[in-house]
Amino acid sequence: MNLQGKRILLGVTGSIAAYKAMELLRLLTKRGAEVQVVMTEAATKFVTPLTFETLTRQPVLLDMWSLAYSHRIGHIEASQRADLCVVAPATARTIARLALGLADDFLSCIYLASRCPVVVAPAMDCDMYEHPALQENLKRLRDRGVRIVEPDLGPLASGLVGRGRLAELADIVAAIEGVLLPVQDLEGRIILVTAGPTREPLDPVRYLSNRSSGKMGYAVAEAAAARGARVILVSGPTALPVPPGVDVIHVETAQEMYEAVLAKLAMTHVVIKAAAVADYRPKQKAERKLKKEQTVREIALEPTPDILAELGRQKGHRILVGFAAETDDVVANARKKLQRKNLDLMVANDVSQPGAGFDTDTNLVKILDPQGNIEEVPLLPKRQVADRILDRVAALLKK
Repeated sequence: MNLQGKRILLGVTGSIAAYKAMELLRLLTKRGAEVQVVMTEAATKFVTPLTFETLTRQPVLLDMWSLAYSHRIGHIEASQRADLCVVAPATARTIARLALGLADDFLSCIYLASRCPVVVAPAMDCDMYEHPALQENLKRLRDRGVRIVEPDLGPLASGLVGRGRLAELADIVAAIEGVLLPVQDLEGRIILVTAGPTREPLDPVRYLSNRSSGKMGYAVAEAAAARGARVILVSGPTALPVPPGVDVIHVETAQEMYEAVLAKLAMTHVVIKAAAVADYRPKQKAERKLKKEQTVREIALEPTPDILAELGRQKGHRILVGFAAETDDVVANARKKLQRKNLDLMVANDVSQPGAGFDTDTNLVKILDPQGNIEEVPLLPKRQVADRILDRVAALLKK
């Protein structure tokens, strides 16, 4: 893609991977971007500012007490000129600074003063990366809209092998391009997404449900809207904010979701069924709260409407995507469901795997199609998984 005229602030922090920032700089300038480098003091222990000044023909922003950038305050001037700020590599310390809103160096001041998009590529030892404090800080940044490019798994400077090495530069560049030049390959399409659990009432107080948080479905809705689609989100009960530009229909039970989906089906081009719908509901709902003294030993259940099967019957020319959360024989069970319900794609995951179950911010999935192909998507944030799924949907729509 062409980044001609785009102004990028490249933050370099004190990681052994700081030398890779020179190649990242070269890749960005080759695409036409104007890059200004901001270094932390620790970064200068690995690469000298002179190296970046020679490559960019611009002074490196380092001293927060200097007005050298212009006659105006440096971090204000830099932040207002930038189209995007990328921090690569980002150490645990810098990530904490950004997450907590500290402003004790030039880079963190720029982050607070900036209103442009931000991309952060962590790099550190695997034990540091997996620490709950670091993960909480990354979550804070994600919640604020910062794009995190997850580190790769491999040998580290410490001699350990684990997740923490800086992501491939091509992946960082792709993330930058995705933010600055968002793909609009779903423009003009209407996509219906279901998300979250359903609740099947037992009495006015209790219900049957599952552990779905709705995060995967909401990520798909957000990603589809960002790619130009008109998105209708049919959501079970969640605590998630509605993604920008998405029309939402809130439902509670499987029956309500069934009716809401079918009511909108005629207008849709794609249906992505990410909701975890209850398979059964109580045959009878008590009108009053069941007391402990009543000793209810058995609850008679009946099947809920099979929304995905009905969509398969009424599919027509639509693209239909299903999800399968499994714990055993993941591929075999997902393939049966793909065929039985007349789907175009099945997204399967083993919910017993770390980071891939319910209520996580990441997912690890396999995307199956009717031709027998399987695309394995590594452990990624759900927003990135959503884009992988939508890449497949966009390809099907072009056929």
